[in-house]
Amino acid sequence: MEMKMNMIGVAFCMVLVLLLSGMTQVSIAITCDPLELSACAGAITSSTAPSATCCNKLKEQRSCLCQYVKDPNLQKLVNSPNARNVGDICGTPFPRC
Repeated sequence: MEMKMNMIGVAFCMVLVLLLSGMTQVSIAITCDPLELSACAGAITSSTAPSATCCNKLKEQRSCLCQYVKDPNLQKLVNSPNARNVGDICGTPFPRC
């Protein structure tokens, strides 16, 4: 009986380890939408301090910035010194693309 309990304990531990090792970090897919950065427009165009909303949106859209840099319609705005300054202030520097 004791050996059977040990086997059940070992089996339980193995299942637990397998379940825990199979857990991966779940990430939320971000849809690249430059309009999400509209909260940053004032800071980019007039050198005012970015709002908390702007910084949050910039962090959310960081993985999309290279895509925006390559878009001919957005290049000029995204590559502007003010846009990069906003990124630095928000703690989200622009990636090298």
